Amino acid sequence: MLISATLAQALNTQIGNEFGASLQYYAIGAHFHRIHLAQLAKLFFKQADEEREHAQKLLHYVVETGGELRLPPVKEPVHTFASAEEALQAALNWEVEVTGQIKRLMDLAASESDYLAQNFLQWFVDEQLEEVTKMTRLLGVVRMAGERNLLSVEAYLVHGG
Repeated sequence: MLISATLAQALNTQIGNEFGASLQYYAIGAHFHRIHLAQLAKLFFKQADEEREHAQKLLHYVVETGGELRLPPVKEPVHTFASAEEALQAALNWEVEVTGQIKRLMDLAASESDYLAQNFLQWFVDEQLEEVTKMTRLLGVVRMAGERNLLSVEAYLVHGG
């Protein structure tokens, strides 16, 4: 076995977190779809797929290193939001929380001198910088545009924002 039971358990928890994020991002995408903001919906549906891929990446690591896979229950996502800003703030808050979760996983791997896990988790560390930056930028754009000008956010996304 190339992974400790403690780290495998922590990764199992993170797998649940990533699947939960995927469901939350599908719900946010559906929210934007309901209010006819196709580009924001598309962005969050894509984010949901990426979170599911993150969960799968973690899952395969646990299995390939001989750890016991124990998938936790996933919390029901929030389905409605009072504003686009609220939805984006929720996404940013989630990404900041995930960044902390990944840091704790890296700390655990380091405390166990598990160099394989540290190398594996470095991808997630790098990914979190990208995710937090993306959500911070998009939240800023939504705040600048305001709820009455969300079509300008849609145009921003069409043009590579």
